[in-house]
Amino acid sequence: MSDLKKSWWLLGTTIAVAFFILGFFGREVYRQAPPIPERVVTADGRLLMSKDDILTGQQVWQSTGGQQLGSIWGHGAYQAPDWSADWLHREALALLQVWSEREGAASFAALSADRQAVLTARLQRELRANSFDPASGTVTVSADRQAAIERTARHYDDLFGGAPSLAQLREDYAMRAVTVPDPERRKKLTAFFFWTSWAASTERPGSTVTFTNNWPHEPLIGNRPTAANLLWSILSVVLLLAAVGTLVWWSAFRGEAEPVVEPPAADPLAAVQPTPSMQAVGKYLAVVTLLFGLQVLLGALTAHYTVEGQAFFGLPLAEWIPYSLSRTWHVQTGVFWIATAFLATGLFLGPAVGGAEPRFQRLGVNLLFGALLLVVGGSLLGEFLGIHQQLGLDANFWFGHQGYEYVDLGRGWQIALFVGLLLWLALMLRALAPALARRDEARPLVLMFTAASAAIGLMYGAGFFFGARTHLSVMEYWRWWVVHLWVEGFFEVFATAALAFVFARMGLIPNRHAAQAVIATSALYLVGGIPGTFHHLYFSGTPSSIMAIGAVFSALEVVPLVLIGMEAYQTSRKRRAAPWMERYRWPIRFFVGVAFWNLVGAGLFGFLINPPIALYYMQGLNTTPVHAHTALFGVYGLLSLGLVLLVARFLTENCPWREWPLALAFWGTNLGLALMVLLSLLPVGLAQTWASVEHGLWYARSAEFLQQPWMETLRWLRIVGDTIFLAGTAAFAYFMLGLWTGWSLQREPRDPA
Repeated sequence: MSDLKKSWWLLGTTIAVAFFILGFFGREVYRQAPPIPERVVTADGRLLMSKDDILTGQQVWQSTGGQQLGSIWGHGAYQAPDWSADWLHREALALLQVWSEREGAASFAALSADRQAVLTARLQRELRANSFDPASGTVTVSADRQAAIERTARHYDDLFGGAPSLAQLREDYAMRAVTVPDPERRKKLTAFFFWTSWAASTERPGSTVTFTNNWPHEPLIGNRPTAANLLWSILSVVLLLAAVGTLVWWSAFRGEAEPVVEPPAADPLAAVQPTPSMQAVGKYLAVVTLLFGLQVLLGALTAHYTVEGQAFFGLPLAEWIPYSLSRTWHVQTGVFWIATAFLATGLFLGPAVGGAEPRFQRLGVNLLFGALLLVVGGSLLGEFLGIHQQLGLDANFWFGHQGYEYVDLGRGWQIALFVGLLLWLALMLRALAPALARRDEARPLVLMFTAASAAIGLMYGAGFFFGARTHLSVMEYWRWWVVHLWVEGFFEVFATAALAFVFARMGLIPNRHAAQAVIATSALYLVGGIPGTFHHLYFSGTPSSIMAIGAVFSALEVVPLVLIGMEAYQTSRKRRAAPWMERYRWPIRFFVGVAFWNLVGAGLFGFLINPPIALYYMQGLNTTPVHAHTALFGVYGLLSLGLVLLVARFLTENCPWREWPLALAFWGTNLGLALMVLLSLLPVGLAQTWASVEHGLWYARSAEFLQQPWMETLRWLRIVGDTIFLAGTAAFAYFMLGLWTGWSLQREPRDPA
């Protein structure tokens, strides 16, 4: 069997086994999800809430922005509290207060240490006891707990309803003055918050561990890391060290060296004439640039809300664009411009790979562009209406805000986007068909490029497997299919195949070697990346088996990143392989930046929060956006900008560029990102981690902790990195605008050789 066939077998087996693991243990997510009771009643039979109340409350939560306003089970935004942890702590304190008042004390703190210990032990028994009756679907609570629930619910009714007494707390949380005007909706919302807290404090049948694996850390009720958490954390670190050691050993002692290729005397791609459909891709680059700029401005606004919760330097912008909306748009425009860059690259390379322009390809490219604008504009408007409570709950889910981070857009817009992705896939397949039919050395590389394109188009469909009233644990399972597999899986494969194709066409890499490298690298990405999806689900109402799989395979996700340094070095050398390669130096430099942030952002900062014991204390803290910013922009953002420049390089043919704005863009965005993290996000996240370990997650996310003067100073320091990043973004936009106006082009074209 040839080496190429072995590589295909390796990739096929890897994907089959990885998806089998993801599917098999996904069944356990369904089977062992925390029950949603049909009724919650008191011991004397009084109805407190029903299943319909809880699920309707889930929809109300979605309409507020959902995971863009605080978080549930650690997933979501970071300024407002984690509502499940916050409810749990408040209910526990309320119950202690009820008992203390019965004993004649003014408060729990007024009791003696001995009485406090007795009541705390009683509290743990009360809240951790599982009173769910599977036969009737009923959860029964004591009269004392009923009183505690009602006291806690009043706090949230006041908070979301605009009570003047909580005005300062709403500003600290960056909430709208009246987030949920309808009293009936607020009542349902508190039912949903109670249930998420109930799952986090109630032990599974026959176990001493809660449905959320004892998350969040809450000393009052004995929520502490489990033995399984510690065990799988240790094993994940050991496995990582073993895998990295094996990879280094293999790299050092493998006998076969990369073949040395003499670069062509002239640029093989200089003679390629852009076809009509390839030229039509130019407007996609304009959309990428506009959305990139808009996303950065929204990010600056969102960051400012963390220090001035309802205004922007005194301007009452939050009346129209509150934190939950600015963060929604910030995340969504980021996904849109990065995805558009990938789509544009595929549409441009398709005819170049196939060698011919399919009939009506330009029309298809233009139709897809119109659909893209419709989805972007319609979804942003729908989210505005949803968060401003202008839509019914069902209409909100379909045309407003789904409430789930990275898939925020309403289901109707999500369907339209999926149809657009299918149209893109059809255009790609039409363009690639001639190359797929040829039996030459380039065919394996074309097959990988085609397969990655198909995966990007189809994988987004996983987002249709949950609805507005789907169980939260099940929803998280399918949401991460979209986010993790789309962004952290097949985008990697697509980018690897696209770059390998470009370098092979330039004559810098043999086709056969490029194909083998792409296949092997893809297998390495996916063996950890697909089952590694479970590292997002440790504490989402899943069993400990999910923790085991997630911990082991997410450790393997870091392994391919060890090779990034060598790849960056090899890539940077390619621009010196021949004089004509200098014209590609800025796309290549952005790709080298990707290599750096892949190792630091995805690798170092990713593994910082991946082991179960680390994530137990860090989930929902600012250590997560450290990883998110450095991985999403540092890797996919810089990669997308590099691809945009590569396409722009071909569209401007041999005309040289005025490149000083690109230097400012590259160094501004990279330095700004580093300072944003090192001066603000990382120190805030580490301080929160300390608070979480010492006192509990509720405290690390509380206004009491986050609004301390020194913490506010750390958040203000982010303006240093943000300003430099904004300058880099402006420079990139200036350069791209100059390509259309001619400012960025030197008038005298150089010889292509």
